[in-house]
Amino acid sequence: MTKLTTTAWVAHELGLAASFGGLLFGKLALNPKLELLDSKADRGKLLNGAWNRFNVVSTLSTATAIITWLTGRATISGNLALDDEANNLVRTKDALLATAAVTGLASMLSGISLTRQATDGAVPLDDGLTPAPEMSEEAARLLRRVNLLGNVNIAVLGGVIAVSTMLSQKAGKSVGWAAASRLLP
Repeated sequence: MTKLTTTAWVAHELGLAASFGGLLFGKLALNPKLELLDSKADRGKLLNGAWNRFNVVSTLSTATAIITWLTGRATISGNLALDDEANNLVRTKDALLATAAVTGLASMLSGISLTRQATDGAVPLDDGLTPAPEMSEEAARLLRRVNLLGNVNIAVLGGVIAVSTMLSQKAGKSVGWAAASRLLP
């Protein structure tokens, strides 16, 4: 395998890792600890500011994973006689990446809408998962949507990573892949 192909593969894996890891950190570490701030409005300001900043990283990371996957997939499409299991894994990864893009974008847009519910995103929160009683119904609905879509996005990206690992293991055992990979740029 050449340097260009290896570089693209590394970029693909780093894109998945950055997006998945950042989302997991936010859900498990940042969101629950917002309760340490006394001001419910400051909790919202911090939460929305942090997530909206990470959205840039997550979007670029997921886009990198998708672009490198589609480029590599187009390069080898039709060049390898993949077995049925590998073909199913490829189609599964296609579907998971599409779902990651849609859920990530929907979560990001919902988060932006949530931020706009108060000046500087200072919507009142009990924590990163729980709206404060004084939060508007619209803001509470948006927070619930962001949390649901974020959970789905984490699960889907975890699925992409799992399928990528399975495909890598299959590629390592494939005579066809070994031959074809020598022809990749």
